[in-house]
Amino acid sequence: MSSKVKTEKENVAKVSKKVKKEPAPEETVCVIRIRGAHGMNRKILNTLHLMNLYSVNSCTLLRTDASTRGMLQKAKDYIAYGTVSEESLKKLLAKRALLRGSKPLTDEHIRFSTVYKSIGDLAKALHEGKIRLKEVKDLKPVFRLHPPIGGFKGSIKKPIAAGGVLGNIGDKINVYLKKMI
Repeated sequence: MSSKVKTEKENVAKVSKKVKKEPAPEETVCVIRIRGAHGMNRKILNTLHLMNLYSVNSCTLLRTDASTRGMLQKAKDYIAYGTVSEESLKKLLAKRALLRGSKPLTDEHIRFSTVYKSIGDLAKALHEGKIRLKEVKDLKPVFRLHPPIGGFKGSIKKPIAAGGVLGNIGDKINVYLKKMI
């Protein structure tokens, strides 16, 4: 019985010695669904639905916390994601953001439903993480995009490291958004 107590104490000591990593800073990430659902694992499909990505060439904005990073890692073979710039975010909101009833997002609606005065102010606040998309009344959390003009540079079946377009593509997401808006 005493050996059992010792092993429990040793396990507690081992756990307490582990160095805790500091969490990565939160940033606004744009996620674009690149591939379809045929033959996809149901767990991955459910993860995509949690991110509001129901169809190909749809896009959403997320803040990266621990759970979001886990979802991005799980669905990395079907999506492209990266840190979005404020300028691309402003264009995305101006041209592709829709309200309920498929009405376009306007400065008037932003003034009425938030403390911000224009689409540019809202884009800046979203980029800095002061507000989330769901806090804007009647705004749909997903943006439907066109297929990219000129196509993707690389295969849509391979990760970025193997010459494809899937996974964490970093700042290239702004190039893809420009082609798809």
